[in-house]
Amino acid sequence: MNHNQSVSIRHISKDRAEQVGYYRFLENENVSISELVKSLSDHCQQQVKRRHILAVSDTSEVNLQSHAGRLKLDELGVVGNDHDIGFFIHPTLALDAETGFPLGLSALQLWTRDPERPSIKDRGGYQNLPIEEKESFKWLASSERSQHCLKTGGASLVTHIGDRESDLYEEWATVPDAFNHVLVRVRQDRRLLGQSQSLYAYLQAQPWRGFTTITLEYDARQQRMAREATLTIRCTPVNIQRPEHLKDLDYPPSIRLYAIEAKELVTPTGQKPIHWRLLTTHSVKSFEQALQILEWYKFRWKIERLFAQLKKTGLDLESTQLETGTAIQRLTVLALSVAVRILQMVEGRDKPQWSAEVTFTDEQQDCLQQLAPTVEGKTKKQQNPYPMKSLAWATWIIARLGGWKGYQSQRPPGTATLTRGLKRFESMFAMWKIAKK
Repeated sequence: MNHNQSVSIRHISKDRAEQVGYYRFLENENVSISELVKSLSDHCQQQVKRRHILAVSDTSEVNLQSHAGRLKLDELGVVGNDHDIGFFIHPTLALDAETGFPLGLSALQLWTRDPERPSIKDRGGYQNLPIEEKESFKWLASSERSQHCLKTGGASLVTHIGDRESDLYEEWATVPDAFNHVLVRVRQDRRLLGQSQSLYAYLQAQPWRGFTTITLEYDARQQRMAREATLTIRCTPVNIQRPEHLKDLDYPPSIRLYAIEAKELVTPTGQKPIHWRLLTTHSVKSFEQALQILEWYKFRWKIERLFAQLKKTGLDLESTQLETGTAIQRLTVLALSVAVRILQMVEGRDKPQWSAEVTFTDEQQDCLQQLAPTVEGKTKKQQNPYPMKSLAWATWIIARLGGWKGYQSQRPPGTATLTRGLKRFESMFAMWKIAKK
């Protein structure tokens, strides 16, 4: 799969025997999904020592409706529209807080949603259920599993980051401690202790701390064009009150947090203005601290890139021809590991401070070292400018194998170029290992 950058079994198999082998592996009941997930977190654990880690979590669906006629439906459920068949994934992408570089997956959850379950409107008393009995417990579970992985790996600090769905009082009350911080985008206008105004109005009444300009990437889902956006910044400490439906449970009556509002001043015609309200356990007492929190939250977009690489624009997971839900879930875990690797390659192409060992084994690095002279040109402009065995050095070689000319004046190599180069390298690496023996 690494070799071919594909999840099509026919595409990644060199012959019929290998194709059958892949199918047997993915259909084998002894291949535990939990063990595959553990291998992902174990690799991530090796990369985090002494780092402040941003643990970015989000949910995506694997929609298999186009294969409904041939799939065994007893192992699948429905996805977000409550009609199409498939399942959900909820990975946690570990990023270096200083640079935003992806280090791996610290946690991963997969689950199916019962097609016969009543809608939320029809589920009497759903809001009053303990968080452990709700699907939203996934956010707390991700924090707990990531904490185990990252603490064992020697991380110095963890900030758990989520979008609006993770704005849960239960998370604020249970996750933060000396090792764990939380940063989420606000979903609801909460009541504040000792204030007549609710959160939104109270934030709006605060004075501006300053302005900042951010670069927004293109987002097809929100029909948002790439642009520069100038934001006004407000920040203030707040004490959020415990929601009424939690009053009989063992949660504190209020929690001290810091709120930040970033609002776009002028928006192009036809575009929705940026308006972020964030809550965090990090202390935010200055404009500079507010900008740091915004920078960390902006890194959340990288998990969207991971999903894009996993699905349509990358590995095209949803086109798989496997016939059982469990086999497709096993394939999903393996595909996520490949998607992370590609993401690291794209990000590492100009980051010489990162070691190649983040993405390549020691043996692969030895092979790259022997290949290096064969892809360099005669002029200085076509020499690899990066330190040997850095990720940027390795990515430069892979890009050359993928057809990139090597000139710094060129656009940097993109996903397609690196994918081609990685295919060529894996073939060369296989022959290199045979030759060594």
